[in-house]
Formats: sequence, structure tokens, C-alpha cells
Amino acid sequence: MLSTLDHIIIAVEDLNHAEQNYKKIFGIDPVWRGICKNLGTANIIFNFKNTYCELLASNGSGLGAELVTNSIKKSGEGVIGVGFGTDNIENSYSKLKKLGYFVSDITDGEGIDETNKKIRKWRNLFLPDELTRGLFSFIIEHTDGILPNQEKYHAASINKLDHVVINTNDADGFINIYKEVFNIRLALDKVIEHWKSRMLFFRLNKTTIEVIERKDDKDTKDSLWGLAWEGESIEDTHKRLSTEGVEVSSIKKGLKENTLVATIKSHTHNVPTLLIEHI
Repeated sequence: MLSTLDHIIIAVEDLNHAEQNYKKIFGIDPVWRGICKNLGTANIIFNFKNTYCELLASNGSGLGAELVTNSIKKSGEGVIGVGFGTDNIENSYSKLKKLGYFVSDITDGEGIDETNKKIRKWRNLFLPDELTRGLFSFIIEHTDGILPNQEKYHAASINKLDHVVINTNDADGFINIYKEVFNIRLALDKVIEHWKSRMLFFRLNKTTIEVIERKDDKDTKDSLWGLAWEGESIEDTHKRLSTEGVEVSSIKKGLKENTLVATIKSHTHNVPTLLIEHI
């Protein structure tokens, strides 16, 4: 039913400030600087090989502005949502209705790039709480206009979202939705003894949704936690970040075999951020 992890949304207060910080983190320029009048938002988009990252700020009144404002008021800036892509949103709607879920009508969206006045259009299907499990998520089908591709990724830049981390207190319930309803491939289901936690890996368009079950968590809702970004050379990326004044930990071996990792500790707008290289 879902074909891609279409994009990640990060809520920010000052869009220009966030743009400058994430240009340093990613080592590339954004491909879109837009507004969405009906949602009351403004956005900056960085495009990668397998998904895109949207920096989102309030810019007026509307459901989007309310989402950003309320999220920042409650928890501060940070990653707030994920959009799942589909090639046929009508089929997604019909399937969920047949399964007995109450889903709202499909809505139309439109964004305008303030730089060149180009327009993109899409359709959204916002999901009920029983499917989002408290996590802001929705289904999107792009219908008109093109998000420009990144022209070039150099060795010291980020080129791919490796994985997104979600916390849950009910791994089985998560599987029931993401595998059985959304039809996303479950690639790993394992108990990590030294964490005393169960870990799930779902795979979608060369991106991993990493789910960590924390039974001691009293929160009954799932929550987005952090992002892991991949580049061609973690060593080159580390040097570039350090030169640009971004605080980053030393490079070390990752928990996953044949990986190197480092943690970005500044400029992330409250998003736990990992660099990773598969060697």
C-alpha cells in the first residue's frame, strides 16, 4: 500500500536560521523554498537519493501552522512527522475503508517556490489515531510539478537518510499496523540484551524505520526520536563539520557490523542526529 518513506518533517521557529544550520549539517543547498498558504506554513526542502527533509515553520494561520506552533510549544523544535508515499492514494483510501478504519477524505495540497514561482501539487490522506499510534503521519501522492533533484553530492556531504528511529511501548501493535496494514517489509525483529529492548527494522525505499520498544515507558503513544544520515565518507564529512563549527563526536564503530558512526551535537534544532557510513 505504501511505496516510499516520502519525507521527514522538522518543526522550527526561525526558518532562515534553520536553513543555515542544516546547510552546514548536510553540506548541500536546499532545492525548494516555499509557502503553503492553505496550511499557513513556509518550508525549506533538502532532497536526497531516497527521500527529502522538510524544515517547516508557521507562516500565518491554518492546520499546518497550528501543528508547528503546538508542537514547539509542547516539546520545542524537532522532528515531528513523516509522510509515506504512494502511487495511488485512492487505492490506499479504499483499502483502509475496507479494513474498517475511519479515514477522512483525501485533501489537495499546493506549494509555491518563492524563488522561481514554480508550483507543486499533491494529495494527502491523514490517518486516524489508531493507525498513527500518536505519531503524526500521513499518506501523500505527488500529482503535479517536480521537486528538483540535488545536482551533486560530494564526498563530504550527506546523500541519503539511512534510518529514522521511532520509540514504542508495543512492538506487536506496531507490527500489526506497519506490516499487516501498511504492507511495509519487516526485516528484523530482535531483542537487544544489553539494551533490554526489542528492536524492529522495517525497510522501505532503501530507508530503515528502526523501532525501539521501551516497556518501562509510561507513554502509550509512539514517538519519533532521531535521524541517521549517510554519506560517501564519514571522515570527510566529519572534517567538514568540524571546520564549519558544528560540534560532532569522534568517529567510532557502530553497533551494526561494518559501520562507522559519529553523533552531531549542535545545529540540529533538537533532533538527535547520527552520521553513519557502511564500510
